Amino acid sequence: MSSQDIPEENLPAERADEHGHGAVAVANEDNPFADPGLPPHEHRIQDIDERAAKRSERVVAMLFTLSMLATVAFIASYVTIPNDKSIFVFPLGHISALNFALGMTLGVALFSIGAGAVHWARTLMSDVEIADERHPIEAEPEVKAKVLADFKQGAKESALGRRKLIRTTMFGALALFPLSGVMLLRDLGPLPGTKLRHTIWSKGKLLVNVNTNEPLRPSDIAVGSLTFVKPEGLEENDEDFQQEIAKAAVMIVRLQPDNIKDKRELAWSHEGIVAYSKICTHVGCPISLYEQQTHHVLCPCHQSTFDLSDGARVIFGPAGHALPQLRIGVNDEGYLEALGDFDEPVGPAFWERG
Repeated sequence: MSSQDIPEENLPAERADEHGHGAVAVANEDNPFADPGLPPHEHRIQDIDERAAKRSERVVAMLFTLSMLATVAFIASYVTIPNDKSIFVFPLGHISALNFALGMTLGVALFSIGAGAVHWARTLMSDVEIADERHPIEAEPEVKAKVLADFKQGAKESALGRRKLIRTTMFGALALFPLSGVMLLRDLGPLPGTKLRHTIWSKGKLLVNVNTNEPLRPSDIAVGSLTFVKPEGLEENDEDFQQEIAKAAVMIVRLQPDNIKDKRELAWSHEGIVAYSKICTHVGCPISLYEQQTHHVLCPCHQSTFDLSDGARVIFGPAGHALPQLRIGVNDEGYLEALGDFDEPVGPAFWERG
């Protein structure tokens, strides 16, 4: 049904020349490109039939509600679907179920908000064309007053105050949709807490040779040798092996007790055997180069050099502080064991500032 089929008395009141509708300028010799004006305004079915307007209102509300449901489905998918689950989707083949669910639900949520807004604007908001003369950039008081009046008129014609169902569902969709972005922040966590300050070393854990996977006795360590050890119970097939060994990797060196300059280092050693973190305090590279004559260890990444005979202090390179020392002793069976955890965080200095 068009406005041509509606009796004149049922049409909204409007002057024939309002907003320039129907006004036609005639071209002549003085003005060959005269502005023809705007064509006569055609009323939509929603302008003249409240039942049609109600139908459009329900469609818009349905789209906003669909957006809310899709947002809830996005959050539910993010929480419940495992990362490693895959599904077959023709013609894409086998794809990640989580990625597919997140993409579909997020796309539906965004599309529904956009489609609802477009349908609202095309069927319920005023579609009267308004022609306005150009004006200087600076706004005159009259212009400001007109803009304000136009804004109020537009707000009135949008029927936002009268269409409570649209208003409620739109606010619900816009308020709920940002939760999708909030849920994505979960991948930035969980917060590390204090777990970067501690390792799995504890009192009584044996020092196990990483090559032989056997506990060590003091007699197994020759003077001038460098040996890498791990905590008892940590195996390479453990799920968290890489995370734990990245903090708990230790190197032990046997020095002559008379060559140890630092008193605490000597007290925390056993018969000249000292244990230090293998993780460089610069950016966390594993230290693996040892010079027997000087008792220096070198990080191969950025050449930070530490003196193992003097508390593993930094003598060269960008490392910020000395390597943490692990206090060791011997148990009743004669095996080397830890007497506790490191007394400070291992690795780069920024962990200490966390």
